Amino acid sequence: MSHTDQGTRVPPEPHPANGANGSVVLGHAEIQRALTRIAHEIVERNKGVADVVLLGIPSRGVPLARRLAERLATIEPAGAPVGSLDVTMYRDDLRSHPTRAIGRTDVPGTGIDGKVVVLVDDVLYSGRTIRAALDALSDLGRPRAVQLAALVDRGHRELPIRADFVGKNLPTAHTERVRVRLTETDGEDAVLIESGEGTR
Repeated sequence: MSHTDQGTRVPPEPHPANGANGSVVLGHAEIQRALTRIAHEIVERNKGVADVVLLGIPSRGVPLARRLAERLATIEPAGAPVGSLDVTMYRDDLRSHPTRAIGRTDVPGTGIDGKVVVLVDDVLYSGRTIRAALDALSDLGRPRAVQLAALVDRGHRELPIRADFVGKNLPTAHTERVRVRLTETDGEDAVLIESGEGTR
C-alpha cells in the first residue's frame, strides 16, 4: 500500500469530469476494469470459487459484491453466492452516532461455515468498519477464511487490517474525502476526491 509523507497525496491525472464537486480519479471504465481484475484475483487466490461466498458491506459494498459475482460467473460457471453483511450494531462509534440506520444482513443459503468469505467494501480507510464486519461475521458462523476486497484503499489505517484485493490504492490526506458513486445507488460510476474533512 502506498503512503506519502506528511499526508500529501499524488495529484490525480486530469479527468474531463473534474470540477467543483471534486476530482474524479476513477470513471466507469476504470471501475469496471478494477472489478474484473479483482474477480480474476479471487479465482487465482482460491483456485476457483467452489467455497467462496461474497458479502457486501452496505451500502455500496452490496452492489459491488453483486458485480463481482457476475464477473466470477463468467470465469467459473458455478459462480459464487452473494449476500450482505450489516455492521451497524457492531461499530465502535455507536455512542457518538446513535441514529445510524440499520441495514440488512442477507446470508446466502449455503451459509458461511467452512467457506471462504470475501467481504466487499467500497473504501478501506481506518479499518474500523472491517473490524465491525469481522465481529458481525463471528456471530453468523465460522468461515474457513475471511478475505477483503475494496474498490479503493485510501490508507490512514488505525487498525492492523489489510485488503487482499484492491481496485485502486489512493494516497490521500486526512482532510480529504473519498466518495464512491455507483450506478445502482447514485446513477453513475465514479470515484472522487473532495476537499474537507471526511470519514471515507
